[in-house]
Amino acid sequence: MILRIRGREVFSMKSPNGKNPKAPQPKAPCHNMSLPPTKKRLGTFHAIALFIAMVWRTSPFLTLSTLLLRLVDAVLPVSKLYVGKLIVDEVSHQIRSGAPALSFHDEQWLLLLIAAGLGLAVFTDLFSRVSSLVEDVLAERVTIASSVGLMEHAATLDLKDFEDAEFQDQLERARVQTSNSMTLLSLSYQAAGLIKAISFAMGLLIIAPWLVVVMLIAVVPAFLGEFYFNARSYSLHFSRMPAQREHSYVRLTATSVEAAKEVKIFGLSRFLIDRYVQLADQFYTANRKLAVRRTMWSGLFTAVSTMAYYGAYTYIVWGALQGKFTVGDLTFLAGSFLQLSEAVASLLLGFARTAGQAEFLKDLFSFFDLEPEILSPENALSVPCPIREGFVFENVGFKYPGAGRWAVRGLSFTLRAGEVLALVGENGAGKTTLVKLLARLYDPNEGRILLDGKDLREYDVAELRNSIGVIFQDFVRYNMTANDNIAVGRIKAREDRDRVERAAERSQAGQVIGRLPGGYDQMIGKQFDNGVELSGGEWQKIAIARAYMRDAELLILDEPTAALDARSESEVFRRFKELSKGKTSVLISHRFSSVRMADRILVLADGKVEAQGTHEELLAERGRYAELFELQASGYR
Repeated sequence: MILRIRGREVFSMKSPNGKNPKAPQPKAPCHNMSLPPTKKRLGTFHAIALFIAMVWRTSPFLTLSTLLLRLVDAVLPVSKLYVGKLIVDEVSHQIRSGAPALSFHDEQWLLLLIAAGLGLAVFTDLFSRVSSLVEDVLAERVTIASSVGLMEHAATLDLKDFEDAEFQDQLERARVQTSNSMTLLSLSYQAAGLIKAISFAMGLLIIAPWLVVVMLIAVVPAFLGEFYFNARSYSLHFSRMPAQREHSYVRLTATSVEAAKEVKIFGLSRFLIDRYVQLADQFYTANRKLAVRRTMWSGLFTAVSTMAYYGAYTYIVWGALQGKFTVGDLTFLAGSFLQLSEAVASLLLGFARTAGQAEFLKDLFSFFDLEPEILSPENALSVPCPIREGFVFENVGFKYPGAGRWAVRGLSFTLRAGEVLALVGENGAGKTTLVKLLARLYDPNEGRILLDGKDLREYDVAELRNSIGVIFQDFVRYNMTANDNIAVGRIKAREDRDRVERAAERSQAGQVIGRLPGGYDQMIGKQFDNGVELSGGEWQKIAIARAYMRDAELLILDEPTAALDARSESEVFRRFKELSKGKTSVLISHRFSSVRMADRILVLADGKVEAQGTHEELLAERGRYAELFELQASGYR
């Protein structure tokens, strides 16, 4: 995966040889809190290096401009201080000389120094503002680049990753870092602080070099303390990420439009608020404890630094009284020591903070290290169009990661090309799992699935999924226009309004859209202004239209009519039967009035095919199918 912004490569997610791995690769660990300290530090510096490389690739021009502007901005303060020293020395000289009036040459020199001081003050303000502007623009570009990179990389990962709680924690930590520009600003300030410290140190080394040693002794304890507390802060954040996700989820649930009805009817507000407060109190207590300790130690270290400064300042004043320094030297040394002390303290503390932020950066780059296991092989086969023979399940077994039991096992059957196959069975029988295996959202742990005689794993993954249209029972209700809600079935044809309208008519969604104030341009859902909410059945018709929009070789409807009334359901399946002629189709439904329209019905139980045949044949067998049919039919008598 390569991400480009304005034609420039920003991220490149490839294996070292530039190709996708041939075989599934082991997942990189989400994070290893037990790494030895040396390896953890190396990992931190590596994350900073990766971040700097990412910033450079985002915009070399803006990155270089930031560094140059910060370079100029960093040397201006010492220049201003030195000009101030010259002015004080010149004035002191004139006072000591006792001259009644300044000569023309003296006036020129003094005015020139004052003008230089004014110019430096103006330029300092200007460069500071321009530097901030360039940094803000660069930070925004980096945020966009990293966010796009995260979304594109997430799209390559497997479905099982997203169904894993640990992965969700890692994804959330990575997502937070894409919107955090503080690391970029910290690095910029670090570079400027280093240059500023060097410039002030050079001035001190010329006049009183031992003051530099005093200053370092004063600021090092503060640096070590900050480094320690940053590490503690990261550890605290890392350990409570699952609770933080629950904290955000509870708050969202308590205020979301999707949950509003049940929250009110079931009186859940107090329960959700209490749970939110409970979690918030845990975070507050931990944060407060860490903040109090940090404040106490920081106050102590600051007191040490202040005493060191005033000790040095006393020495400088005493030296001036003894004639070792001029009044200008006194001004320069006092100002340089103070600003160097502040610059070095800021530099060291900034380094500690940057190291702390780099711990979080590792979360972002470790996410980019994750690799999918379901990949296309080299020289992948093209998906046949049309499908000639169909799909064959040969003793297929699959167990969800971390699950104790098999979702399906010993599953064997044939889905013939051009037939409409219905899957029935009780909840947990393996119907939806079978669909996920067909679409290679998962690969079997045992056995294999053949398409026209070839293992499904030999085909190109993207092309395979592109040739399958699946509408799941828990389809997504996109807060988009009606047009886009249907067009997601074949998003490349989003601008083809005729195709969108044909798909809508086939699923009966055209009647729903015809009643909307804005027609196909009407925003659906209540998340945004002017949005219109639909009923469950209306949403379902929109979702079914996506399948027709896809015009796929294999069409799969997983409980597509659960929210439709009997008349609408009958019409949907009548049309489905007509419009799927020549297509291979799979229908999952609990309603036997629907599945009886299929060419063949598979009865699943405990992850296996228990029986198969037409509606009449299965009724005649008097098995599970007949039992379920009679139970459902009795409800209508």
